[in-house]
Amino acid sequence: GSFQDAGVIQRAYDLNFPLHVVPANCAQCPAWSAFSVSSPAVVLEAVKQASPGGRAEDRPDALLVRLYEAHGSTVGAWLHTSFPVQEAMLCDLLEQPTAQGHLPLEPRGVRLSFTPFRVLSVLLILRQ
Repeated sequence: GSFQDAGVIQRAYDLNFPLHVVPANCAQCPAWSAFSVSSPAVVLEAVKQASPGGRAEDRPDALLVRLYEAHGSTVGAWLHTSFPVQEAMLCDLLEQPTAQGHLPLEPRGVRLSFTPFRVLSVLLILRQ
C-alpha cells in the first residue's frame, strides 16, 4: 500500500521521538491530552509560548501551535485542546496574525483547512 496507509510518518515520529514514562502520584489519574488533531494527514509539529516581536513576555497568555499537512492531500482537520482557549487566529511564521483573522471556536475545537504540505501557525489566546 501507500506510505499514508502504512502510517509511515507516525511510525517515524514514534521511533525518533519516543514517549517517556513518568510515574504519577495517584493510581487513578484521569487520562489527559493537551492537544489532538483529527486527521492522520496533519502533524502537530510544535507548541510554544507565543512571542510576537521576539519577546516571550509579550504574550504570557498565548500559545503558538504549528501544524503541517504531510500526505500531499487537501484535508480539513480539527485541532482540539484541553486548555481554556478564549480566541484563536491564524498567524504567519513571524507569529503575526494574518488577514484571515480569527478562527471560530467550536465544541470540537478549531477547524483548519490544509492544501498539500501546507504549514499553518495558530495563535491561541488563553483565558486567565
